[in-house]
Amino acid sequence: MEYEIAPDESVSTAVVRAVSAVEGREPCSLRPLSDVLDPDALDTLFEPRSNGRPRTGGQLSFIYSDCVVTIDNGEYLSLDLLETARYDRQERKSRHRHPE
Repeated sequence: MEYEIAPDESVSTAVVRAVSAVEGREPCSLRPLSDVLDPDALDTLFEPRSNGRPRTGGQLSFIYSDCVVTIDNGEYLSLDLLETARYDRQERKSRHRHPE
């Protein structure tokens, strides 16, 4: 799933909203994001610079709930269910193995 972070939405709020949507759960039923990482630090990492100019080029991935969350540039995030991500990783590994 791809999710565009609204200009007035914090990155940490977007993560919780997107994960709850993918999992079909209420945001308050999820494990607190602060159990995984510091939400304030996450927001600070992607907020505009002190002169107001946006930060560009940053990317961060982590596991939250049953999802692999990847944040790109503080503007977009993508979610993959953990099981799907594990399967995809195993598939890539098996394609890179050479038959003996």
